[in-house]
Amino acid sequence: MIRTESTVLTAAVEAAVRAPSPHNTQPWIFELGPTGIDLFLDTDRLLKVCDADGREATLACGAALLNIRLAIAAAGRSCEIDVLPDRTRPALLAHVELGLRRRPHESELRLAAAIPRRFTNRRPFAEQAVPRNIRNLLTAAAHAEGGRLVLLDEIGKVSKVASLVRRADEMQAEDPAFQAEKRAWTSAEPHRLDGVPAAAGGPHPDGGLLPVRHHVASSAVRAYERDPVVAVLLSRTDGPRAQLRAGEAMQRVLLTATDAGLSSSFLSQPMEIPSLRAELRTLLGGDEYPQTVLRFGYGYPGAPTPRRDLAMVTKTGER
Repeated sequence: MIRTESTVLTAAVEAAVRAPSPHNTQPWIFELGPTGIDLFLDTDRLLKVCDADGREATLACGAALLNIRLAIAAAGRSCEIDVLPDRTRPALLAHVELGLRRRPHESELRLAAAIPRRFTNRRPFAEQAVPRNIRNLLTAAAHAEGGRLVLLDEIGKVSKVASLVRRADEMQAEDPAFQAEKRAWTSAEPHRLDGVPAAAGGPHPDGGLLPVRHHVASSAVRAYERDPVVAVLLSRTDGPRAQLRAGEAMQRVLLTATDAGLSSSFLSQPMEIPSLRAELRTLLGGDEYPQTVLRFGYGYPGAPTPRRDLAMVTKTGER
């Protein structure tokens, strides 16, 4: 079946909105033209406390951008990406222009198929080791998008990074502004289309090495895996362009994990406190910039978070 530009672009935005974002804020707007998409950072949806500079939101938009690329590829089209195309509009992060028809690669089809199946699993993982070949796939996925994924158990840094995560978690637990912001984006409303719903939140961790962020007012307590696979995604530089690219790397890693049967979640606490992010950078050598901390494993069934309707995140342009 020959797909028109309009149907390809719509499918690409449908894929884009499945990207992860901090507290499921979905900080993006898409402007659709006749043959392309403009991706904007929605500055009205930035988290003022834990993401004041919009770094995590920019990562989320980078993840959305990779989903767009994969959806277009799966539809049998090439595309051209222009990152930060207009200095007078810093919120315009990228323009995606449809290109010629081409046959998609098998890897593109597999990752595109993983987009609707990927979700953040905040629940305990099974006590099952992640084999070497899958670990290699994850690091290769980051490398393919210009990033570097460091598996902490392979460099003997798990306990030190876990200590940073615990410190950050304790600092945020004692920060009334952070807690108020988290509550505002945690919802028991069944029809809410953003934020983290009760069904997607994990239980309180019963001790353990790493504190997984708890989003729901629940008394449930569960033991988490004793030997988690924890990784840090690094970029060579920082700033909006590097963060957007790191978001693409992050999403390729997450989709690769999904395709391999793994679950994943974020350990964002130290990334949201500038002094602790700087400590993490020093701990990992000081030459690269940590962009996100990820946890991988074999998860039990969980629940995806909702997404806003396309009409709420798109507008029509004439580019």
